[in-house]
This record gives sequence, C-alpha cells and structure tokens, in this order.
Amino acid sequence: MDEKSDYKCAVFPNMIFLTFLKLGCYSFGGPAAHLGYFYEEFVRRKGWLEENEWGEIIAFTQLLPGPGSSQTGFLIGVLRGGLWGGLQAWLGFTLPSATLLILFAAGVDLLRSPAAEAAMRGLQIAAIAVVANAVRLMHRQLSPDGLRSIFALSTLILVLALPASVAQIAAIIAAGIGGALFLNNSRTAPPSKLHLPISRRSADAALLLFAFLFVALEALSRFTSVESIQVLRAFYQSGALVFGGGHVVLPLLQQTVVRPGWVSEPDFLTGYGAAQTIPGPLFTFAAYLGYLLSAQPNKIAGALMCLTALFLPGILLVIGLAPYWRWMQGRKRARSALAGINAGVVGLLAAALVKIIMTTPSHDPLSVCLVVLNFVLLWSGRVSPLIVAAGSAAVCLMAHSLLTK
Repeated sequence: MDEKSDYKCAVFPNMIFLTFLKLGCYSFGGPAAHLGYFYEEFVRRKGWLEENEWGEIIAFTQLLPGPGSSQTGFLIGVLRGGLWGGLQAWLGFTLPSATLLILFAAGVDLLRSPAAEAAMRGLQIAAIAVVANAVRLMHRQLSPDGLRSIFALSTLILVLALPASVAQIAAIIAAGIGGALFLNNSRTAPPSKLHLPISRRSADAALLLFAFLFVALEALSRFTSVESIQVLRAFYQSGALVFGGGHVVLPLLQQTVVRPGWVSEPDFLTGYGAAQTIPGPLFTFAAYLGYLLSAQPNKIAGALMCLTALFLPGILLVIGLAPYWRWMQGRKRARSALAGINAGVVGLLAAALVKIIMTTPSHDPLSVCLVVLNFVLLWSGRVSPLIVAAGSAAVCLMAHSLLTK
C-alpha cells in the first residue's frame, strides 16, 4: 500500500465509499467480472493491495458462503478504514444496483428501453476484456511456474465440469490440498504483511450473532406465523448457506419467494432478467423481491429488510473468521496450501471468463472487435476500466442509433 493512498483516505474519510460507489456503477458481468474490476482498481491503479495480499483475500472469501465479490470489497474497505471502512465499501458497491432494482420494481421503466439495452450490452462486452486482462495478470503473479499453472488449469476444468453449487468450493479445497502436498517453501511467497484490523472480540461477537440469528429465526418461524419472520428466515438462510455467489443464489431465491406466494412467477422472472443486466452484486436482487412482497413489510421497508437479511450472514462470517485466517497465514504448511489456492483462484477466474463469453451476446463482428480493442487498451496499462466501459457503452449506443434510423 502506498503512502499517498493512505494520506487520501485519512484526509477524505468518504474516499472508500466514493471509490466503491464508482465501481458499483459500472462493474458489469457478475462476480468474476467484479473481481477483475477490483484487481485493476486496487492492485494496479491505486496500489492499495500487493499481489500476494490480493490473492489471500480472494482465497479467503472464495472459501466462505455468501456474495464473494461483496465480501472481497468489504475486506478491502476494512483494510483501509477498519469495520467502518468495510461498511462504506459495502454500501458504495451495493447502492447503485439496489437503487436500480427498487426503481424497476416500482414500475420506473429504466432497464427496458432499446437504448438502455444497447448501453448495457456495451458494458457487458467491456467486462469480458476486464476479466481476461485480470486472468493474464493474476496468472503471471500467482501461478508463475509449471506446477502452479497445472493447479490453475485443473481448477478451470473442475469448475466447468461440476455443478455450480459444488464446483467452486471443491476446486479451491483441492488446490489447497495440492499446494500443501506438492509446493515446497521455496515456491511459496513469504508471509504477507496483510493485517486485517479486526479484533478477536469483534470476531467472536460476529460469529455468535451469525449463529444466534440462524437458530433464532429458524425457531421463531416454526412457532409463529408472522410473515416478516418467515421472510427474514428465508433470506438470511439463503445468504448463509449458498456457495458460488449471485448466480447460485438467484435460482435458490426462486424457491424461497415463489413457492410461498410472496412474489409471482412472472414478476420473479422479469426481475431475474433485470438483475443480470445491471452492474454491481447480484445479491441486490433481494431489494427487488422485498419491494414486491405480498407479505408485510414490502415497498422500501421490505426491500431494505430483504437486502440486509441476504447480505448480513456473509459479512458476519468474514468478520468472524478473519482472525483465524490471519493465524493460519503464519504456518509454513498453510502458506504452501495458500500458494495452491492462489493458483486455483486464477483457474476459477478463467472458468468464469469462459462462462461470461458463452452467456454474453458478444459473437457478432462489432462485439468481437470491441473485446479485442478493450483488451489491448487494458493491456497497455494506460486506460482505466472506467474509460473502457464508458467507451464500449458509447459505441454500442451509436451502433444502435445508426441501425434504427
């Protein structure tokens, strides 16, 4: 971390919030793309994190249930400004997409116009280049030798071959075991200087609160018919148990809210499509669902309740387990495992890149040219992801306007 960045955050305490708010406005492409944007912003441009610190944060959050990219952002905020900095990071990154989905649920037709769809397509195309460049740079830093490249490739294959619900955690665990067995100390990085300013007391309190809410909401839902309790339990448990991030939680929420009749199937599917076309974390789909609930509370109160309930368990787990992760970093065998996990993270991001390419409408000549141009611009290191994203949106808007004349 550089002294200049530390000075800025000290003088401008809302710098963390504003930085993540900016990222929340243009981080399209889902959780993997978010990590690509974070890498460009905080490792390459701002220097808030060193390469091995970045790898450790990703390895930690990928092992936990919950929204991986939001948990990563929260930890970066914690490193810059303690728990308050983590809260600022989460608020900034979450606010744009949550606001858009609440407006969409309220009937403000922001996401359905042809022009908006063209701009969003451009931003999704930019996300492909951002992730591809992040894979290139992370491969160079985190899997620089043949053995770790094999770990990365194995993780890529495993994630693409297994069902999404188990692939991510299985691949990371396998990479960690492989690292512990086959990576000797000469191949691992020295102990990092990563220090998460979370006390053991705060961590224990977070773990107790996580467990208490899980058990208490389950018990209350069995002994009361109060709909708000049922809703809280459903969203909290979804956030506590889902591995794999937003793409996994979206179908899980369909079971949670459609089956009891809280949200109709057509409304759910409409919001489902909208949630995948906007920037920021997919977990903010909870705000859309909370607004439309037939149960009470709904509207703004319901949106805030469901949003908090879905994100809270993942954040509590990050706070609660961070000191134990820090303790593990000091063990030589654990550092070997971590080197394997870091290589696995490269494969994980590469697998996500493959999935983004397969699911994004990016196979026409214009899209292919934009992806290549954006990748070259990012490779040069002279153009920020924000400029790349804005340029892609502008080109797609111009192409739309020319085709509709």
